[in-house]
Amino acid sequence: MSAAPNFKQELTGVFGHPVAENPSQAMVEAAYRHHGLDWRYLTLEVRPEDLAAAVAGARAMGFAGFNCTIPHKVAVIEHLDGLGESAALMGAVNCVVRRGDQLIGENTDGKGFVTSLRELTDPAGKHLVLFGAGGAGRAIGVEMALAGARRITVVNRTTERGQALVDLLNQRTSTEAEFRVWEGDHRIPEDADIVVNATSIGLYPDLDARLALDVDTLRPELVVADVIPNPPRTRLVRDAEERGCRVIDGLGMLVAQGVIGIEFWTGTSPDPAAMRRALEEVFGC
Repeated sequence: MSAAPNFKQELTGVFGHPVAENPSQAMVEAAYRHHGLDWRYLTLEVRPEDLAAAVAGARAMGFAGFNCTIPHKVAVIEHLDGLGESAALMGAVNCVVRRGDQLIGENTDGKGFVTSLRELTDPAGKHLVLFGAGGAGRAIGVEMALAGARRITVVNRTTERGQALVDLLNQRTSTEAEFRVWEGDHRIPEDADIVVNATSIGLYPDLDARLALDVDTLRPELVVADVIPNPPRTRLVRDAEERGCRVIDGLGMLVAQGVIGIEFWTGTSPDPAAMRRALEEVFGC
């Protein structure tokens, strides 16, 4: 990257495996352009053995921050100066922010979901049914607990990972959490308020993959969310809409994460509509 004479472009970026067209880069740079911010968001391939050098380089070059993707979300922690509350709880970082002379690790995965959810309902006092206990599930579970969710039911195929998330929530937050082994089509309990797919089921190119739940138990009063951005209208989203549920698609969550990251780095609250338009162009919506 080169900069014009007599000015300095602020730098942010994403460290991890590159893709041909990075949706986050398109979204974040669209926000920078929309708000006239002289910033760049760069996609940088960083091998695991080079992570320490990459973080040191970001310090030296004055990066305002950066995102971390797989496989760096946990390994980056030892190279940082501190962690935000939710990042410390879940033991994973996807967003690093320069605060003074320190690099602080945050996690915006779950924060983005909670922000999207608040457009439809207050998470406080709600019962969340969460499918999946991987990185996205862990982030959403922690942030929902911190936002005051009354109860979280974690539904997962493997007991070890699902129980680990439940134990974390019960031991480190005030939320009541329980684990259910995912066998057959899971029925959504009548006292549930929110249903979230935090798995990769339905991700392109498996467009017709169906989440194993009993769709007849999706009630109109439920909020149903899918973390998958591509395609935005997964089979779960379509099934939920047909049954009158309010839905949150994966683009909404991705935009909300991006908004939080840009606010962390620049102090500017970006226009989410401009960011969503950029994502829709990438995904051909």
